[in-house]
Parts: sequence; structure tokens; C-alpha cells
Amino acid sequence: MSDILEVNNLSMRFDKNNVFENLKFSLKRGSLTALLGPNGTGKTTLINILMKMLTPSSGSFTFADDVRLGYVPQFRNIDAEYPLSIEAFVGLNAPIIKNSRTKEAIKKQLEETNLYQIKNTRMGEASGGQKQRAYLAQALLDNPNMIILDEATASLDPMAKDELMKLIRHLNEKHKITVLFVTHDISLAHKYMQNYLYLNHGQIEHGEMSQFKEAYE
Repeated sequence: MSDILEVNNLSMRFDKNNVFENLKFSLKRGSLTALLGPNGTGKTTLINILMKMLTPSSGSFTFADDVRLGYVPQFRNIDAEYPLSIEAFVGLNAPIIKNSRTKEAIKKQLEETNLYQIKNTRMGEASGGQKQRAYLAQALLDNPNMIILDEATASLDPMAKDELMKLIRHLNEKHKITVLFVTHDISLAHKYMQNYLYLNHGQIEHGEMSQFKEAYE
């Protein structure tokens, strides 16, 4: 199994504060990996570097040439008066003028994320889990082969968390999408992820998720 991401000696400093130093790890194609660690250890900084929103102080990272990166953000509570339907919201990630091919792609992702039957529901009236699945459907419109879930299950109830993560596992198994899941929810990571990256004290450890409890909890 080849690597889809390779990180070499990656360091980040803000002024004189070292966030992390000389991180080195890789992600295999089709893998399911949890990015874990206490608050303030640099998980968000690392994701922002991988998304090319920040430039590291030193070191490098390389995605495979064919990578198509999708991103699902942390839960955002959309105002109850928000007027767009779920279908229209998902379509925000498509061209303004939508031809038949684009409309079919939107329909496909609504079906993939179990939203098609409620596509006309206003986002403001949707549940937290439905909103997060709409964000996922948006990301899937770009046909990614890797998805970063950035605390995407935070603030969701247990049922909605499981529903979202079952979808993620389905996408991994059916479409071989590589997953990097940033989370504080250790039990959810144990249930759905294969591997872990543990970021703390400026360093990173990695291994099989089944071994995480013994080593770090």
C-alpha cells in the first residue's frame, strides 16, 4: 500500500514558541487514522499546514501526485432562519450555473450521505447530524480520495456521531477514501479508526488504534 501523504521533519514556531518540532509520519492510501492529543498541542496548526493555510517553519510534507483533498469542518450551528435547502447548500460547492451533469453529481452525493429524501428541508431546520452530513456532501462533490475531518463530530449527539462515522467508514470501504480524523473522542476513534497519530509535547507518536489505550490514555 503506497503512501498518500509523507511528512518529514516538520516544525512550527510562532515567535519563540515551538508548537511542534521535527514531526515525521506517513499515511497509507485507504487508511483510517485518528489525529489525537490534548488541546493546545498543535493539531489545528498541523491541519492548517496540510491545507496550505500556514507555512511551516521548517521541514516538508508531500501528498501523492493524484491526491484530491476534501475537508469537513467542526460543527457550526447554522441560524434557524438560514433560508437555503440542504440541496442548495450542498450545491454551493458547485458552479453557479448547474448543468445536468452537475445536478446529477449533487443528487449522487445527497444519496450517498442519506440526505436525498430530505433535500428540500431548510438547513436552518436540519438537525446537527444532518448539517454535518451536508458539509460532507459538499466535500464529496470534489470527488476527493482523501478527507480531513476536523473535529467534525464535536457537539453532535451520540447517534449523530455514529451515523456520520458509519458514512465515513462506508466511503473508505466502497471508494477507498483515505481518512484523517481529528478528534478528542477516544471511544469513537477506537470504534472507527485503524491507526492513530498522537501529538503532544511537540512530538508525534503513531501506531495501531487498538494499542492506543494501553500506551497513552
